[in-house]
Amino acid sequence: VQLQASGGGSVQAGGSLRLSCAASGGAFGGTTMGWYRQAPGKQREMVATITSGGTARYSDSVEGRFTISRDNTKNTVNLQMSSLKPEDTAVYYCTVKRPFTPVYTYWGQGTQVTVSS
Repeated sequence: VQLQASGGGSVQAGGSLRLSCAASGGAFGGTTMGWYRQAPGKQREMVATITSGGTARYSDSVEGRFTISRDNTKNTVNLQMSSLKPEDTAVYYCTVKRPFTPVYTYWGQGTQVTVSS
């Protein structure tokens, strides 16, 4: 399984970015896909996840500002980020969890998001 993320970059506070991730090399029916992030000196944290049925979850810090979506026909997951804040600066990772498993097994290479004040 390969996860290829794209769309990171630099933006000023209040701006928007869209991250995309394409999954390949496996079957993704029934999986949960998501985005995590890791800022320098901090632990990796969940940003948003979405099931194959479209149920989304968000961390409190991004609720109302970020929107996760997925296309099951293309095995892609996207993260639309709006009203970005400097504290959103991190490396963002897309990830996939198999059904009936508690851990995220597959991870993309990460894409940098930098928000300047």
